[in-house]
Amino acid sequence: MQVTHLLTRKFGALALAASLALGAVPGAAQNLFAPVVRVNEGVVTAYELDQRARMLGVLRAPGNPRELAREQLIDDRLRAQAAEAAGIAPTEQEVLDGMTEFAARADLSREEFVQALAGAGVAEQTFRDFVRAGLSWRQLVQARFAGRVNLSEAEIDRALGASGGSSVRVLLSEIIMPAPPQQADEVMQRAERISQTTSVSEFSAAARRYSATATKQAGGRLPWQNLDDLPPVLRPRVLALAPGEVTDPLPIPNAVALFQLRDIEETGYDAPSYAAIEYAAYYMPGGRSTETLAKARVLQSKLDRCDDLYGVAQGQPPEVLERQSLPPSEIPTDIAFELSKLDAGEVSTALTRSNGQTLVFLMLCGRTAEAGEDVDRQQFALGLRNQRLQSMAESYLAQLRADARITTP
Repeated sequence: MQVTHLLTRKFGALALAASLALGAVPGAAQNLFAPVVRVNEGVVTAYELDQRARMLGVLRAPGNPRELAREQLIDDRLRAQAAEAAGIAPTEQEVLDGMTEFAARADLSREEFVQALAGAGVAEQTFRDFVRAGLSWRQLVQARFAGRVNLSEAEIDRALGASGGSSVRVLLSEIIMPAPPQQADEVMQRAERISQTTSVSEFSAAARRYSATATKQAGGRLPWQNLDDLPPVLRPRVLALAPGEVTDPLPIPNAVALFQLRDIEETGYDAPSYAAIEYAAYYMPGGRSTETLAKARVLQSKLDRCDDLYGVAQGQPPEVLERQSLPPSEIPTDIAFELSKLDAGEVSTALTRSNGQTLVFLMLCGRTAEAGEDVDRQQFALGLRNQRLQSMAESYLAQLRADARITTP
């Protein structure tokens, strides 16, 4: 069987000729090795961008190949810089083994896979660099976070309940724009315009400009999330999207929310279904003023669990502290979405009430899983550990992006 046919059979209707239609960088005289993006002290060249886009076309990656290639190469530079700073570098044999492992997903040997890529104009070095970046990051994540992913038996007990959970997870970006009454129409019109984009970079630029959440500096990018962790009202909206598409504007108290789907996948890990989610909301006057946000950061540094908020609210009117344990379907949409980003004991300060005059200091107390049967406890615990490790890695990469100097020459 021919190599290209094997690759086509595994990845779908590839149409390698279509990959060639990506073409070289416009302008025959352009220097292919000129930088197109600077990432801190590193660069991404026009040649690398073209090569990665060709490879993504062959692999049938969702979305625009050139745009996705640009984002991937920026992330690769950040990963490589972090790994180098930590003194981590895969050996040549590890890289070759990684290439072999990747090729095996298409039922090909390394040599056959390289040959198939060459037929689409992709150099072997491009494949090698792709694998090296992934290995460097995996080794860095293991060294940095593996020791922190220790699950107690009690945590596994609380998380059990995988039967009935969804194995679909999604990669989203968010924009939450404050919409006080006097600006509601203007904000909604802006949201309608943003919702028409299918460009990841345009959506990220809008998030940096307009969003009021902690993710704005990262272009609104969120880590992978289980579909079941999203508010029920949001799940069908997200499932209706193709990668790159944006939800219709979603009105929430004092704000308008937009979500862009960057990627979606089905995993082998069934996420728990939750019978109830417990949270506490402490209401602070002053909204998102600099002074109030500073007070919230100080308060956050002093708290470990929801019970600690009772001491904070002591002597104040009862309505300043609200604690609830509700089924996911009964939690307000904006609160439910913020809770979906948190682990127990973590805090969000993205929301307001009273037309923006009150800051919601929101803390997740815990999640109660539905009872599960016939669950392989060891496999479930392994999936849970891997999921937590992946979440830490994605948060770390998001922080690297937020701190990086990323410019276009």
